[in-house]
Amino acid sequence: MAANLDSFGRIDRHSRRSLAPDLAMESFDGGSGELSLLAFGNGKSYGDSCHNEGGALVPMRSRRTILHLDISSGVLKAEAGITLEEIIAHAAPHGFFLPVTPGTRFVTLGGAIANDVHGKNHHVRGTFGCHVTGFELLRSDGRRYACSPNENAELFAATIGGMGLTGIVLSASIKLMRVGSLDVEEEITPFADLDEYFGLAEAADAANEYAVAWVDQLAPTNRGVLLTGNHAQNGNFQTAKSATRLTVPFEMPFSMLNGLSLKAFNFAYFHAKARKSGQKTLSTYGSFFYPLDAVGNWNRLYGPKGLYQHQSVIPFASARKAIPQMLEASRKAGQASFLTVLKRFGAAASPGLFSFPRPGYTLTMDFSNRGASTLKLLETLDALTVEAGGRVNPYKDQRMSAATFAAGFPEWAELERYRDPRFSSDFWRRTALSLSANAPALAAE
Repeated sequence: MAANLDSFGRIDRHSRRSLAPDLAMESFDGGSGELSLLAFGNGKSYGDSCHNEGGALVPMRSRRTILHLDISSGVLKAEAGITLEEIIAHAAPHGFFLPVTPGTRFVTLGGAIANDVHGKNHHVRGTFGCHVTGFELLRSDGRRYACSPNENAELFAATIGGMGLTGIVLSASIKLMRVGSLDVEEEITPFADLDEYFGLAEAADAANEYAVAWVDQLAPTNRGVLLTGNHAQNGNFQTAKSATRLTVPFEMPFSMLNGLSLKAFNFAYFHAKARKSGQKTLSTYGSFFYPLDAVGNWNRLYGPKGLYQHQSVIPFASARKAIPQMLEASRKAGQASFLTVLKRFGAAASPGLFSFPRPGYTLTMDFSNRGASTLKLLETLDALTVEAGGRVNPYKDQRMSAATFAAGFPEWAELERYRDPRFSSDFWRRTALSLSANAPALAAE
């Protein structure tokens, strides 16, 4: 069966072969099948880590049942195809919220585990995987493995952040966070340049559950606003009735996000936020955590060629030099980033073998695909990242070289050891499997 299962970046768009979960499971006969497989959640990965050319994707959204919620402990068990939005709707009336959430509520539980996603509170809670208590993993040998820190611990670690390469997560249990409200008390602090931001960031993390900065990437001063927040205590657990208020109903014939439009947007956004400086305002969880979810199909604004997202993490020691260099490189290239986000990662270690966050600052930029000029800029950003001792986020990537990948993730061969022989992805073939002619043999050891 063929289906339109594009990534969110929409760079490589075409019909892809898919196989229903039941049919995929029927094909598991000890790992000898010829067709490679890869579970596919809700298509929110930006790059090609969710694609599998020459094989088949296994769409998991049909498996989205909540199996149990223990309201005394906050441990929720659900099938892997459920979205974070659906988890929130079920758990919030009992006073719980996700301990870690990325910038969209439309990712699946399985996808959040496979990518070991992070949020605005990594300095407090670490990654999503830190709160996974266990899961059931189906591998191509036909066996279902109960995985936890104490049972099949190696597979547990390899699957968290393993980008779906160890098999199909059927269901998982996560420990939710008890909160006083879904609402967030937000405070806004403008900064004139990155020196001022760096002077504020550590104290902001120490004093708040959530902290993130928006940077005006087009301004040579790198001005921006630091947004901090904590859950209110007003007892409001009413979830949003509708996830989107607006939508982009059709694909734009060209990118609407160019230098002129973004300069106007950045100017308006900065001054609108700056007017609220020093004030504590009450924000809904939707507007605080998921502002872009309010606009359906917003990636269509980038036009028919799609978008690239570049996310890097730079160690604390080199961040003050490298991050301004990266922003300046983008300006010199004439590339405008719609959303430029800067935040700190803390010291909390992921239980996953293969996880993107590490202590330092993480910078995220989105670029319209302008062909060779955009690719050249992204290579420059890669080089600056590696030179600074950082790494590029695999599940946001569509084009990094194998060398860039290996520089940031020297432990790639360890994940290859635990990769299911029937599972692969475009990303893994492009990077890890091209690094060594012996890599496929490692999986069989």
